[in-house]
Amino acid sequence: MTTHDNAAPGRSRQWRRVRWIALAVVVVAVGVGAIFGSRLGKDPTLVDSPLIGKPAPTATLPNLEGNGAVSLADLRGRIVVVNFWASWCVACREEHPALVSAANNYRAAGVVFVGVNYQDQRGAAIGFLDEMGRGDPSAYRYVTDPGSKLALDFGVFGVPETFFIDRDGTVVGKIAGPSSYQLLSTSLDEILAGRTPRSRTEGSVQPAPGR
Repeated sequence: MTTHDNAAPGRSRQWRRVRWIALAVVVVAVGVGAIFGSRLGKDPTLVDSPLIGKPAPTATLPNLEGNGAVSLADLRGRIVVVNFWASWCVACREEHPALVSAANNYRAAGVVFVGVNYQDQRGAAIGFLDEMGRGDPSAYRYVTDPGSKLALDFGVFGVPETFFIDRDGTVVGKIAGPSSYQLLSTSLDEILAGRTPRSRTEGSVQPAPGR
């Protein structure tokens, strides 16, 4: 009887230690889960592009529809908005009307939009534009990117991503994720005023299917 009584306090202390250890494990697990949970759905590349403040990549890209091509180098002297998009991209559908409106409204200010179709089928991309509408041809050019070379040069992980290039050919801003008319107009107004717009992350980008 005495032996049993003496052993009880020891077992009690042991169980208290076990409970504290279990509680500590739970706290750590919750903390780690919160950290990783806050990053779910966000790509680690959604930060200011390393291209900001550097010369924009140049390339000559085939038109999405018809013959001919668009040379980014030939657009030097104009403000250029380069938007990477795809027909399979949900957020691209969301932002498309804002891009078209901004392109049409800023055309007179010497702004040109270049929509770069990203890892897509030409027929599907044209079908997207048939459904959603196109910007004025003088203000909005739609091109393909064979081999995703330009996307690689810009460091694109998924779509949509939008880059702003000033008249000197320097990348001065970026929107990662879906843009809005307010974001586009605010950035363009800053560039037109000679200021550098703030790069923004608006949600996550969508990688190509199977990537």
